[in-house]
Amino acid sequence: MHFEPLDCDPRTRRFERRVEHAVNKAVRGADAARKRLGLGGRRAPYDDLTFEFDGGPGDRLRRSGYEKSLRLLWKAEPHAPWLGFEDASPRDRELLRLATRALGREERQIIEHMASDEYRQLLVDTYSERERDALVAVLTAICHGEAYAWLVSGELLGELRSTGARAALTMQVMEEAKHFLVLRELIRAFDRPIPRQSAWEYLLMESVLRSRGLEKLFGMNVLIEGIALSFFGLIADAPHLDILRLFHMDEARHAALPLHYFKDFPLDDVDSHSARAKVRRARLILPALALIPHLEEDLAVLGIDAFEFGGSVVRKVSWLADRNGFHLPVTRPVLLKVIDGLFNGYCIATRTDHAWQRFTNSETTRDRRVRQVEQDLVFAH
Repeated sequence: MHFEPLDCDPRTRRFERRVEHAVNKAVRGADAARKRLGLGGRRAPYDDLTFEFDGGPGDRLRRSGYEKSLRLLWKAEPHAPWLGFEDASPRDRELLRLATRALGREERQIIEHMASDEYRQLLVDTYSERERDALVAVLTAICHGEAYAWLVSGELLGELRSTGARAALTMQVMEEAKHFLVLRELIRAFDRPIPRQSAWEYLLMESVLRSRGLEKLFGMNVLIEGIALSFFGLIADAPHLDILRLFHMDEARHAALPLHYFKDFPLDDVDSHSARAKVRRARLILPALALIPHLEEDLAVLGIDAFEFGGSVVRKVSWLADRNGFHLPVTRPVLLKVIDGLFNGYCIATRTDHAWQRFTNSETTRDRRVRQVEQDLVFAH
């Protein structure tokens, strides 16, 4: 694969970086002061500077409490077929057949391969240094989101009703943990500097974590999972990053969870239509929109137009919001027109020879099989 960089105005980028630096410093400084005074501040027990949760790596607990549990996770179908479960994949059945000599080996090999010198060299041979920096920037933005997804999905367990819904969300908690740990190893394999959260990521993630009740389901499973679904779909066909297809499959199920949940437990009309709730959702979306120019340069290095990607994300997220009853201050058609206007206005101001474009009609999930996953699991309902 050969990436064709897109044209970005250096002056615009410098200005955006200065604005972001100022916002980042102000937001983090204010939150640090509030925390010292016991008035709130950052709620997430997560340090994006060290790429760890509070308390450090905890590798022993990770190995005994996460990796071992994952290796020993059993399925009902091969052990008790009379119960009627259909929860085993062909690979699960094969692992069961070879359990005495192969149980857990493949899971360990994934991490070992990504940490190996051979894999690191393969990435160096495949991607230029600038392309690796761009991939790390994009993947790190996703991984910081996975850290918050782990936190939010855990808190949501207390909000959902029914054994089935809690069981489904419990699997999401485990998958978010897996996503964070495995994706972090993949990022480290690039041997490039790992950036902190941008101001926009910080504001988005903290706002979602502070949301109350089922509004967390909008912030997490509609907005953040919708963005993650699009990101993984965007780069799932990149060389030697095939594992991202598995992430994309998980995110598709996560994004579809509210669709299934609200069939049994519809969102209350007040929560769905109140002006206050609509404004809260719009405030969550604003930092997500600011992420698009923040990632413009890195996406351009990978041959991706950030605003085509952003338009695709807004279209999918707005569909999920409407379908789930998480209504916004304006109708979906009006929202898409407004977003197209904003994106085109920015591009006219910062790009030469820009022609008006319906960015919200774009589709940046390029692989046909990956698009089919989205269609089957999320958008066919």
